[in-house]
Amino acid sequence: MTRSHRITSIVGASLVVALVTAQAHAQLEFKGKIGRTLEDSEQYWPEPVKPPEGAPNVLIWLIDDMGYGHSSAFGGLTPMPSIERLAANGLRYNNFHTTALCSPSRAAIAAGRNHHSIGMGSHSLTAMGFPGYNAHPPETAKGFGDILKKAGWSTMFLGKWDHTPQWESTFAGPFDRWPGGDGWEHFYGFMSGDMNNFNPIMWMDQTPVQPSYDQPGYHVNKDMADTAIRWISMLKASAQKKPFVMFWATGAVHAPHQAPRNWIEKFRGKFDMGYDEARDMILARQLEMGIVPPGTKLSPRDPLVPAWDTLNDDEKALYARQMEAFAGQLAYSDYEFGRILDYLERIGELDNTLVLFTSDNGGSGEGGLHGTFNENGFFNGVPNIPYEVNSPYINEWGNRVGVWHVTAGWTQAGNTPFQYYKQSSYRGGNADPLVISWPAGIDKKHNGQIRTQYSHIIDIAPTILEAAGVEAPAIIDGHEQMPFHGIALNYSFDDPDADDRRTVQYYELFGNRGIYADGWTAVTLHKQKRPWVLNAEGSLDTDVWELFNLREDFSQSTNVADQYPEKLAELQAMFEVEAEKYNVYPLDGNVGPRLAAMQARAAPQDKELVYYPPAAIRVHESVSPPLKNKSHEFIAEVNTPAHGADGMLVTAGGRTAGYALFVKNGHLTYVYNYLGIERTMLTSSEQVPAGESELSMKFTKTGNFEGDVELFINGKSVGSTHLDKTVPATYSIEETFDVGEDTGSPIIEDVYAVPFRFEHLDKLTVKVGDD
Repeated sequence: MTRSHRITSIVGASLVVALVTAQAHAQLEFKGKIGRTLEDSEQYWPEPVKPPEGAPNVLIWLIDDMGYGHSSAFGGLTPMPSIERLAANGLRYNNFHTTALCSPSRAAIAAGRNHHSIGMGSHSLTAMGFPGYNAHPPETAKGFGDILKKAGWSTMFLGKWDHTPQWESTFAGPFDRWPGGDGWEHFYGFMSGDMNNFNPIMWMDQTPVQPSYDQPGYHVNKDMADTAIRWISMLKASAQKKPFVMFWATGAVHAPHQAPRNWIEKFRGKFDMGYDEARDMILARQLEMGIVPPGTKLSPRDPLVPAWDTLNDDEKALYARQMEAFAGQLAYSDYEFGRILDYLERIGELDNTLVLFTSDNGGSGEGGLHGTFNENGFFNGVPNIPYEVNSPYINEWGNRVGVWHVTAGWTQAGNTPFQYYKQSSYRGGNADPLVISWPAGIDKKHNGQIRTQYSHIIDIAPTILEAAGVEAPAIIDGHEQMPFHGIALNYSFDDPDADDRRTVQYYELFGNRGIYADGWTAVTLHKQKRPWVLNAEGSLDTDVWELFNLREDFSQSTNVADQYPEKLAELQAMFEVEAEKYNVYPLDGNVGPRLAAMQARAAPQDKELVYYPPAAIRVHESVSPPLKNKSHEFIAEVNTPAHGADGMLVTAGGRTAGYALFVKNGHLTYVYNYLGIERTMLTSSEQVPAGESELSMKFTKTGNFEGDVELFINGKSVGSTHLDKTVPATYSIEETFDVGEDTGSPIIEDVYAVPFRFEHLDKLTVKVGDD
């Protein structure tokens, strides 16, 4: 019997008994004796659930948008010594896969079930009212966090949690689908797809916090590492033998690619060779390291991405700078994670901590062909911001003022040796590194080895439970649980040659489909659509499927559909079976309309909304006044002191896009930010008087997404202008609607500094038009 198997069996036998005991507590009769006096009585205390001696801690780093070939641990050009350290003391899995998108992967890794089966067939922002897409993971699919909490582990979640429906990501809840509802006792993180790393909008459990205020040099990665270390320290001070499970989910390396300046400068000039040569360099390293099988070839480069040699010198300089910022953020994230490992080693807990590292999907192509200074353009139908708009930011790339994203050319290199990007069913979208380290449970003779078994992110939950020795209960909180779809990987820990236990796996996102079966894979890119392509032509019925034999062609470099039409047809039929089984239908690839539909569904329907300070803040955009492409009016009732006062009246969004109505230098001011590309500022011709007054802004729609703006002080017009463009879909996927202050980033730089509170606002009324 191997060491890991011994630990598992010992822990398992006692912990299953403990779990059964715990679930029976509510039904136990009092087993003591109650007499007339204490001397005549016998006390009875039910035994609390305790994990047995030797139960491991669990630490997961789920990084964001990191491709297969980004990390040095998998042949990439960005050094990640902390992950290399884990790999040297553990295992690398080179045949591991995800759902190809953040929300579905994050739900699936916890639940151990396929993403459509738990209502997460797409991002929560694009949910639909069908079982596979409603962003409502059922109570019948509780994850490993909830199971381990009930088994006696302390459960802690830090960082990105973006699969709660947007309209529930507010102080009002409900909180069933927040971390606490999934078994995480402690939560410190953000409830959105991305955030500004220097000024994040964070939550401590269910209370909003703004940790960057008054902290020069703040970065969220350091904050998350500090918090992780403090939580472990507090736990071990209070219950030294109690194990923990910690989920550490960085915003990195999702846009914005932000890092301290010194970390970005470490990579100056490191990417001047360009993304095409980088692909060759990364594949050579992967071959040398044994990450990919001998003879692996590069998959075809995306023909829509211009060859590096065709770019001019200015374009090369900008795109190299983009990759420097990306690498700086990735390396810095690795450094902060390394501090957690160092602390665990210092307190003697690292050897018996099961540490897992992976990504939620492949590298992202959402930066388009030129990269972008503002990824929010992607969500508003402007996914290909041109070089000329990006280039003025070359010396700022990576700082606090942009939502920086690399060009798709560099993402293609980061996904080496595969093709395509996040969201696709090709391996560039769903193949990711996996590193597992557990010195107390994996025989040291296997340290540094590579495992080739085909695996999927749904395998992580059962792997953790088997390592912990915990059997998933059939019933949790009165709900009969659906079986895990995942297959524990523990069978491969001490057996490098073990046969694959996962022989079939389907993939689907936004109409992109794929199916793996016994070494073969069939895939289709719906409408041949890349993230930066709008209005692609085609349909589900005209999509072209390709076929690959992964046992001979690891990188999907050679389509053999014409040679094996029967095999392709067999796999296509198999996809249909899996799709019916796991709630994949109906299929839809229209991301923009779905995002807009979700905003409209969640928005308040009242034509007049009233907000009272002091804390009418952190209102998610989806439940804020629905003003896009509508006439509307803000009416602020204020009582200004004789000496005057400045501050925010109402705002939504931030640097990415949005609006703000405020008082500055005694003047009523309105700013509209169109995707960071164009800002319009209107200042009143008169000052705000002392005492009680009514300050208002009226927007009158004059065309589709355009209109006139007029400012009023006590009913008198004091300024007007025209907006020829307004935001169609979303101001931000992170920032919120605030009254009386600005809790996020400023709508306009160098005019005011957050939080810019206005202490003299009595109430704000918003009137929404019918147009």
